[in-house]
Amino acid sequence: MGSSPMLWSASPPSPWGRGPGKWWALGGPLAVKAVGFLLLAGLLFRVLCSFPSSPAPALQISKGNCNLFNGDWIPNPSSPAYTNASCRFIDDHQNCMMNGRPDKGYLHWKWKPYGCDLPSFDAVRFLDSMRNRAWGLIGDSILRNQVQSLLCLLSKVEEPVEVYHDKEYKNRRWHFQSYNFTVSIVWAPFLIKSDVFENENGVSTSEIQLHLDVLDASWTSQYESFDYVIISGGQWFLRTAVYLENGAVVGCHYCQNKNLVELGFEHLYHKTLQTVFSFIISAKHKPVIFFRTWSPDHFENGEWFNGGSCNRVTPYKKGEYREGYNERAMRAIELEEFNKAAAALRGSAGVERLKLMDTYSLSFLRPDGHVGPYRTPYPFAKDSKKAVSIQNDCLHWCVPGPIDAWNDLVMKMALD
Repeated sequence: MGSSPMLWSASPPSPWGRGPGKWWALGGPLAVKAVGFLLLAGLLFRVLCSFPSSPAPALQISKGNCNLFNGDWIPNPSSPAYTNASCRFIDDHQNCMMNGRPDKGYLHWKWKPYGCDLPSFDAVRFLDSMRNRAWGLIGDSILRNQVQSLLCLLSKVEEPVEVYHDKEYKNRRWHFQSYNFTVSIVWAPFLIKSDVFENENGVSTSEIQLHLDVLDASWTSQYESFDYVIISGGQWFLRTAVYLENGAVVGCHYCQNKNLVELGFEHLYHKTLQTVFSFIISAKHKPVIFFRTWSPDHFENGEWFNGGSCNRVTPYKKGEYREGYNERAMRAIELEEFNKAAAALRGSAGVERLKLMDTYSLSFLRPDGHVGPYRTPYPFAKDSKKAVSIQNDCLHWCVPGPIDAWNDLVMKMALD
């Protein structure tokens, strides 16, 4: 958030703002009081009669007037569905419990959409429904973060077997043998073809080159094997990079001394999503696609490289989060390109298989859910210099933590 050149409030209007209004004092002559009383009684009768005699099932509400992505975090006294002790699929860098995070309040909140409930993840029901199916999660380390949560939730029923990983463990696949169900994480941070130049220590030696009209074969080559796909972009699109089309350089973002047209990351993200959605629309294979929206960071008082931190221990209230330009721009692009793709599919069977998984709003309310300084075992000694200099991670999420709600949404959207 700190890298954004502009700040303004991003809070959506609260549905509670409408409220019941003020009660009127019924003064004046007796006749006026009587008329007012009758009108009020009639109104109350109509309101009461408009409610069903018993609560409508969540499925009906969700298909009707309930937006799963518009709601609030409410206190939840229940323990998390799993812990670092019960799940072995948590990467060390997101294992906040193991790394000594002392507060536990961030574990006791539940996402509550306005007008309906979001059921907690039901691993038995999910696995039963996904027999002989394959899921692919395509993107960057935030999707890897989500996969950890998903595997932990599912492993309460059955522990999967890892059947594939590449040398760097960026691409991995797990198999739930009793259900013949697979989950794959596909590393494709740009979604399009990228040439990255790094030395053996991972330090960049030249600008990244991005081919705006060529998709990353690491995911397109596996696309037909997936029955369900979660795909998303992320902070990689903000990086310095040279842009190419038809093999020729067309511009750049933030290149120094290159004498190239500055196209900006907005141009890159537009073109990338257009290429991605064009592929999805034209492909003969039609898996269910969840396009997951931007995951905001919550750096304060700096960025990851200059002392930025995230020390909050409770969620934001509506209106408290200050959205930066980058978040606003990327989200607007996502919604624009998704809506264009959905419009192109309108009238076809494919429109029901392309779904927006809008985790942005529920995520920007959770500054307390990030890893922060607990990327590694935290030095608590008061005289430790490391305690004040440790680099914070205010982008990735603690596991368990708020990211578990993303998988509650996955289950709701996939099975309903």
